[in-house]
Amino acid sequence: MSRALRRFRSLPIRSRLALLVAAAVAFGVAAVSVTCWFIVQGKLIQQIDDDLRAATSPVGSRSVQNLLASCSNTPGSTDERGPGSTDYYVQIIDSAGRTCVFDNSVGTVKVTGTDTAVAQNADRGLSTLHDSTDTKGDPVRVLASPLLIASPAGPQIYPGHALLIASPLKDTDKTLNDLALLLLLVSGIGVVGAGAAGLAVARAGLRPVDKLTEAVEHVARTEDLAVRIPVEDDSEDEIARLSRSFNSMTASLASSRDLQQQLIADAGHELRTPLTSLRTNIELLTRSEETGRPLPEADRKALLASVKAQMTELAALIGDLQELSRPEGQRGERVQVIALQDTVESALRRARLRGPELTITADVEPWFVRAEPAAMERAIVNILDNAVKFSPEGGVVEVRLSDGVLTVRDHGPGVPADELPHVFDRFWRSPGARALPGSGLGLSIVARTVQQSGGEVTLTPAPDGGMVATIRLPGAPTPPPELP
Repeated sequence: MSRALRRFRSLPIRSRLALLVAAAVAFGVAAVSVTCWFIVQGKLIQQIDDDLRAATSPVGSRSVQNLLASCSNTPGSTDERGPGSTDYYVQIIDSAGRTCVFDNSVGTVKVTGTDTAVAQNADRGLSTLHDSTDTKGDPVRVLASPLLIASPAGPQIYPGHALLIASPLKDTDKTLNDLALLLLLVSGIGVVGAGAAGLAVARAGLRPVDKLTEAVEHVARTEDLAVRIPVEDDSEDEIARLSRSFNSMTASLASSRDLQQQLIADAGHELRTPLTSLRTNIELLTRSEETGRPLPEADRKALLASVKAQMTELAALIGDLQELSRPEGQRGERVQVIALQDTVESALRRARLRGPELTITADVEPWFVRAEPAAMERAIVNILDNAVKFSPEGGVVEVRLSDGVLTVRDHGPGVPADELPHVFDRFWRSPGARALPGSGLGLSIVARTVQQSGGEVTLTPAPDGGMVATIRLPGAPTPPPELP
């Protein structure tokens, strides 16, 4: 059984569908055919039984006496005729099973215990219908009933005797055999047709799956993610949904690959600048040592300071790239309920160290969010760093947290309206900021972190100059357990 099941599972899906359809149709046709055969058989036997009952009638007392007087098992040995037509077996039996055959009987029926029981209990008026055979072995249907004698007072039971009237079943059996053969033939044609129809339906229904398979094999072979499977707009079946899902998946993969390629290209471009500068400065220092002509102390300090700044910039760029390339699944276990006001205060302390010449005002109210603590603090630090970087010397940076809305306002030169749509793009830097330190990834990290926490971030011009960065974060249902 298990081997047959494994062999069935190894067949192509079309063959399996065709076999399943054929098996289902075969089962249904077989059930219908068997039911039909038994119904027809029951109707035919019922008709024979009705005819046997209708053929039973009282027999004249003289005929019975003459028949019993010259009793013989050979039909036609007397001139006595029994009830029924010449197509029946007609005979009388006694309680001992002895048989007397009427002249109009077509043969002699073998007497069974059922028949003698009727003769023995004739006075009770019971009769039976059963199958038997004649002396030649042919099948017959037998009605055994008490022997009735016609008299002026009405039919009377002749004690100790029974009348057997039987009808041959040869024609009935032939009809049933012909019917069985016909049903078998029709069933076979139906099963074969069902299998062929199932195979055709399977081929037609699985044609989109074939296209999907070809598309997947093509993608696996060529890595061409531009392949799309045509789908009818109004189709909502499973194949159409699968095709739409595949198209959506390949489009997402293509977009992801394009973003990766763009990230690699942009990262390579951004890394090339500090690396080139580092290489140049290090070559100058190395050449001065090799030639024995040391650089002036001021120039040497300036070169070392430049190398240190470029190393810091390079480390920050690599850290930003690692943050952006971190998969979404790695942050699930780090997400927790945090006090946003504490995160903002910590970021403010770091921002004040970076811009000691600026005035940073803060109005922070309690608010709790579900976020990754380190990532959220880094995002807020990036927002504050931007405000510090672009604020004029002696300027003011205003920070406010109220009802889950964090605003950071600076009084710098601002961002032109045509550049605002690009401020959160990776590696994008406005022309006026390219001379300043930075990788162009800070706001991208801010946008990603805020979106992962279910919030949104915007950057808009302030009415009287400068920019306003706004972060909106949904509140957590309860504060952290360690906080009141």
